[in-house]
Amino acid sequence: MSEGGASSPLSPLGVCGELLLCPLTRCLPQGWLGALALLGVLVLCRGLRRPGGPPHSHPVLCYSGAELGDEAPAQLLGRSLRWDRYVPVQLVPQLEQLESTRHRRHRRHRPHGCPALQTRASLRSEPNERSISPWRYRIDEDENRYPRKLAFAECLCSGCVDVKTGRETTSLNSVTIHQTMMVLRRKPCPHPTGLGLVTFEVDYIKVPVGCTCVLPRTRR
Repeated sequence: MSEGGASSPLSPLGVCGELLLCPLTRCLPQGWLGALALLGVLVLCRGLRRPGGPPHSHPVLCYSGAELGDEAPAQLLGRSLRWDRYVPVQLVPQLEQLESTRHRRHRRHRPHGCPALQTRASLRSEPNERSISPWRYRIDEDENRYPRKLAFAECLCSGCVDVKTGRETTSLNSVTIHQTMMVLRRKPCPHPTGLGLVTFEVDYIKVPVGCTCVLPRTRR
């Protein structure tokens, strides 16, 4: 109200402010006409909050090489984003240590063929060695991905190992089992002033984590 007692017109922002501050029991209009009017005001207020910009827009953060090093930015790694709980990440240090030991002993690499199943295999053998669809692990490295190193499984047999003979049989097929994993992709900064800087985008990849036996596909 103005000083003279006459009501003064409110701007759209004023209407939104009064609607937010007013108690519901006093300001809510009655009847279906009032409900339509209230709906129109709410739509107007929603449009005023985002003038001309796309909804849910987030600023792009860019980083220099000195800020990154071998790790992703700390602000991108929340408490719930823990890669150390993924097997492909857990196995990397073990594979690196095994590879280092082989180099020190100058041991020649054995061909990665389909191995014969040892029925009296040691109980300490890993599941990938005791499986009738055995597999090995290799380190997949991508400089533009975080985590940069992941352990990928590779099937050693096209068929599966017969438990009776210990030899490969083609009556079954070995196929790879994949796990969907979230990673960060490093890309050039889109800002005009960000020459030489990089940013990160979320990506989902399928990581091979093991192998299993399945019936072969038959053509009808």
